[in-house]
Amino acid sequence: MVPKAALFDLDGTLVATEHRSRSAWTRLFLAHGLPVDDELLATFVGRRGRDTLAEHLHRFPGGTVDELFAEVIGYQTGPDSPPPYAVPGAAALVKSLHAEGVPMAVVTSGPRDHAGELLDLVGGATMFVALIAAEDVSRGKPDPEGFTAGCAALGVAPADAIAFEDAPAGIAAARATGLRCVAVTTTHPAAALADADLVISDLTELNWPTPAREIAP
Repeated sequence: MVPKAALFDLDGTLVATEHRSRSAWTRLFLAHGLPVDDELLATFVGRRGRDTLAEHLHRFPGGTVDELFAEVIGYQTGPDSPPPYAVPGAAALVKSLHAEGVPMAVVTSGPRDHAGELLDLVGGATMFVALIAAEDVSRGKPDPEGFTAGCAALGVAPADAIAFEDAPAGIAAARATGLRCVAVTTTHPAAALADADLVISDLTELNWPTPAREIAP
């Protein structure tokens, strides 16, 4: 299969943000006197923050999802928040595919304004035909709504495209859409990403397929 388009998750796939997100979620729970550990933090990876917060809302008496999410964003964007950086190979891959005329979309669980800032680290939002952000869907990953919208925006059938992900929720969303999926082990071990068609450590290992070769590390 030579894919006609690429759909990228953003956080953890194109841009490393997990260290920043973990810091923000940890600060939220500790600020409210609640315990936090790696198992809890893992439940937030790859999903819309508001969706996961809703599952923990009973632990924040009197709080609302919107108030708590705004608090997290404040921690995440504050001056003492660790900076994000491009996943190795991400900028080169995005620029190469753009130069080759391969249409690309970003399908992220993060908010749109957050996405625009991060995409500057891999060449800018203009490299992509479409950006499907958290506020553009009614159901976040692992629901396939975002990837379905991404394929529609690119004008391709899911069978003709490839998704790039870093989290089980995203892989599940891609597979439910009918996409093949490449996963990077930037936020999860390879065993947790076994449902992907290909698992690699970062995007430097990827050879984009041409008619002469299939996608391979």
